[in-house]
Amino acid sequence: MTSLERVRNLVAGKFVDHLPAQPMIMMLAAKHIGIPFIEYTKDGRKMAEAQLKTTEDYGIDCLQTCSDPAREVVDIAGEGSVEWLIDQGPVINEDKAALIDKLRLREFRVPDPFGGGRMHDRIKAIEIMRKEVGMEKSIVGWVEGPLALGAELRGLNRIMMDFIDDEVFVDDLLAFCSEVAIRYAEAQIQAGADTIGMSDAAASMMGPELYGRFLHGHQQRVFGWIKQNHPHVITRQHICGQSGPLITQMRELPVDIYELDFPVDLSKAKLEMGERTISGNVSTVTTLLNGTPEEVYEAVRECHRICGRFFIAGAGCELSPTTPPENLRALVQAAKDASNN
Repeated sequence: MTSLERVRNLVAGKFVDHLPAQPMIMMLAAKHIGIPFIEYTKDGRKMAEAQLKTTEDYGIDCLQTCSDPAREVVDIAGEGSVEWLIDQGPVINEDKAALIDKLRLREFRVPDPFGGGRMHDRIKAIEIMRKEVGMEKSIVGWVEGPLALGAELRGLNRIMMDFIDDEVFVDDLLAFCSEVAIRYAEAQIQAGADTIGMSDAAASMMGPELYGRFLHGHQQRVFGWIKQNHPHVITRQHICGQSGPLITQMRELPVDIYELDFPVDLSKAKLEMGERTISGNVSTVTTLLNGTPEEVYEAVRECHRICGRFFIAGAGCELSPTTPPENLRALVQAAKDASNN
């Protein structure tokens, strides 16, 4: 069975006769059921309710569990660096980053994902979703990538300087973050996730040299562990922003779905990736937020034209909560109108 066939099997529990539609929805899902986003991030039951209702109403082909950058951070280092915002969810305050003192890394331990914390809350959401949908839809678990989590713990500006000033510390930090991702992925798979997405958005701020030296091997370790221990689980890499310069190295990873944001030249990416499945590339702002339904529809069809059957309709990052409903419906409809070819 090919990678594409596995992806499509997991989209709806069976082969489908259209392109999968899997836009990333978080704040939009909370808005759809009328709850503040902070409740979506803090209560897995409400996350599950929002995902189930939104995907059903719009015909989206998967349930997603990404929500915010502070799940692993809180369970590792407490809430000291986290600010809770009602309408935007938790954010990391870099002035209070957990690893301002690098020596504190020695004290950190990989959290127990079933230990009752924020990581456990996502697992509860997965369990509810799987109970509700059986095997009729894919459930996308989510982990912070090594650099994403490292930046959340250390601070983005500091870790970027650490690449130059303290390579040993960076290696140790990314190795620790990789262990967290592996353990969290395993727990979510046990709970019922059939896909694991890993976000490493800060990688789009690196050039190929630093990516190859510091990050590629750690991403390989996480995705490779999943594939070795759970070969039927779909792996999904999310790097929003301009990840085009990294694609030559990214394509070496054991990844089934690459989410590429709109700044990436899709034609060039397709030439590099060949028969690898690409998701996204429709602009979240210019097209989905500010465009017309006709423009959204044509943008999806153009991506399909470039990628052929190795494409999943979506955007390269989260949809704005104010995305017009008719535009989201146009994205899904474009996928449903497309053939497998």
